[in-house]
Amino acid sequence: MTNDLGCACSCCGARHSELLSSPGDHVSPLPVAPVDLSHRAHRFVEVEGLRVHQSDIRRHRDVWIERRIPVAEIDRATAFQDRWGGLALPPAPFYEGGPRVLSADCPEGSSAEGWSFSAGDGRVSMAYGFMIGPDGAFGIDADRWTPLHASTEGWVEALALAAHARRWATTITRVTGRAVEALDLDSFEPVPEVQGVTDGWWRGEDTLIAVYRGEAMGLDAPQCLEAHVYGGLDEWGLHGG
Repeated sequence: MTNDLGCACSCCGARHSELLSSPGDHVSPLPVAPVDLSHRAHRFVEVEGLRVHQSDIRRHRDVWIERRIPVAEIDRATAFQDRWGGLALPPAPFYEGGPRVLSADCPEGSSAEGWSFSAGDGRVSMAYGFMIGPDGAFGIDADRWTPLHASTEGWVEALALAAHARRWATTITRVTGRAVEALDLDSFEPVPEVQGVTDGWWRGEDTLIAVYRGEAMGLDAPQCLEAHVYGGLDEWGLHGG
């Protein structure tokens, strides 16, 4: 996506993801998790995460305003950076691991299609980027915009739940393609904290199932549909963390 002036991430000649190294600059490598996460995700961020110093995107504000990027969109990207910028989390089990470091960038889009901004560079070269959409959803910008979770909090909750399920499951089964549609989820309930949109998590009697539809929908590639089934979970495995 590009904005009305053809502006993409490098529109301003700015290197938004560079690490700061100014004398006296310091950031603790220990992240502080947002208070509104679940206990599981809170612990995941603070135990498994790492905070690295990112450049302050506020220094690009005047340039972005001159390029007619709406102030509200600049403020939205800045708020994301204040909350999540510089947070490095363990790889996701799909999407080749997700963003390496959460980091906002120059808003892209138009008044007609809405405005989005990068959520951070991928760990490997992919056919899509990770974006925060016009409504705050976390998703991928592939052949089409595809929201995965309703918020970045949902993405982080899903990462935390995947790490927890891997630790406590006695069996892990990978299901791909059309076989995913054959999974019987009638006796399962959605896990609300992951705020699933295209992707989702489901909880059963002794099983957790993660369904990843983003690539299949965003790339119009049904063969990319995938689910991970975590079996043999006790009460702690299903709900704890």
